[in-house]
Amino acid sequence: MFETTNQAGEAIDRTYAEQRMRNEPLAEITQVKGTSDTHPALSPNDEWADFEIMPVRIASTLLSEPPGSYVRDAYLRGLALEESRGINPYRFGVIGSSDTHVAAGSFEEDNYWSKTGLLDATPEQRGSVPLETPDANGNTHSMGASRYWGASGLAGVWAESNTREDIFDAFRRKETFATTGPRIRVRFFGGYHLDDDLQRDPTNVAAAYRGGVPMGGQLQADRDKQPAFLVWAVRDSASAPLQRVQVIKGWVSDGEHHERVYDVACSDGLAVDSDTRRCPDNGARVDLTTCAISPDKGASQLYTMWRDPDFVAGERAVYYVRVLENPTCRWSTWDAIRAGATLREDMHATIQERAWSSPIWYAP
Repeated sequence: MFETTNQAGEAIDRTYAEQRMRNEPLAEITQVKGTSDTHPALSPNDEWADFEIMPVRIASTLLSEPPGSYVRDAYLRGLALEESRGINPYRFGVIGSSDTHVAAGSFEEDNYWSKTGLLDATPEQRGSVPLETPDANGNTHSMGASRYWGASGLAGVWAESNTREDIFDAFRRKETFATTGPRIRVRFFGGYHLDDDLQRDPTNVAAAYRGGVPMGGQLQADRDKQPAFLVWAVRDSASAPLQRVQVIKGWVSDGEHHERVYDVACSDGLAVDSDTRRCPDNGARVDLTTCAISPDKGASQLYTMWRDPDFVAGERAVYYVRVLENPTCRWSTWDAIRAGATLREDMHATIQERAWSSPIWYAP
């Protein structure tokens, strides 16, 4: 999806980059067939990279190729192209979508029912519950691609009003975010005139628009000033509480791609460790016999003003937010519990539902 050459194998030029951004201002970071934030092979230092990944190509058993296939990698490739040639075909925002083939979306892990109707309508067809009899290859479970699919995703839009025109304008300016199903809300602003006490301001969102740019925007360097970022996430009251909020940074230095994950706000009164840049474990757990979750862990909202501790004024960079809920049961675990079946060892028993903002780009 995110090559550095065109279909003829020629280097991407300005015309291609401009046409792509004109026609593709958004990309799907999550949907029922999987999540495309990043991959463990691309982000080995990201503990949350292995999330709802479909490792094979569509309608095939061939393994996919992570480079050029994930959103974070695309952002880094775009920065490198911008640094070397002044063009960026991958300055897009993100949304989530369902991509089911049954005229409805199945967004809840405890109520996941299908992507393709009769082809994966039962737990046996989805591979979460054993087959009545082993298949021709002796497999006790279905080994089809449906075992990789998930209850995702939703598109979030910050629009001035609930009209087609204003929503479409928000798409164009990339003021969008994505979730894996829960209705988590995310705000993300960056700027040089954002007050550290903005949280106490009852007009803080209006002040953030005046003092910075929202998700989807670009910050032009202002001499050697360091921008501040407002990061704000609110839970879905019908889903699990929030565990942490992270800022993911990508940058190019000496022609090399770099990325780093910063925890910026922790639940339960915990503080980010200055050495690891991580929140301590908040103790949230899942009972895999009932799918009950810890009732007293997590936050209803997380809010912070953050500054990049590794900011270099002369380095091109991209920043976006990832919000993580407390762990909950995956749909396959719900299927197995209801059927009285043993959990498959090659399926994740729990997941952390999440949301992502569109990025803010910093241009030196």
